[in-house]
Amino acid sequence: MDANKKTILVVDDDKSILRTFTRILQKSGYEIEVAETGKEAIEKAENRHYDLALVDIRLPDMDGTDLLARLKKQLQHTVKIMITGFPSLETGVKALDEGADAYLVKPVKPQELLMLIEEKLNRADPPKVS
Repeated sequence: MDANKKTILVVDDDKSILRTFTRILQKSGYEIEVAETGKEAIEKAENRHYDLALVDIRLPDMDGTDLLARLKKQLQHTVKIMITGFPSLETGVKALDEGADAYLVKPVKPQELLMLIEEKLNRADPPKVS
């Protein structure tokens, strides 16, 4: 594992989205891990640190916002971006209440995703003192 590579956990039950996001993000130099369920995401987050988590709001075993609530401690230093194909004010507010740093609506444009990730990761990094 490259210590300088940022790690991203992508949580979505749609295999084509996982493949697409993985390809886009790896090409941009990120190290990617995927989880198809909330349970799998919890297991992964308990065993390693991620710089960023992309979480779908609708997962087969739990709501993405519930997942954020359950992982508050493990993901406290992780940038969290919620993704949904079913946007509503209620889910947006709930996601932000549970600590999401951003909220994206599917279909996500690759360039938009990369810009948002870069912006959020740069903001999360403490400034380097020379």
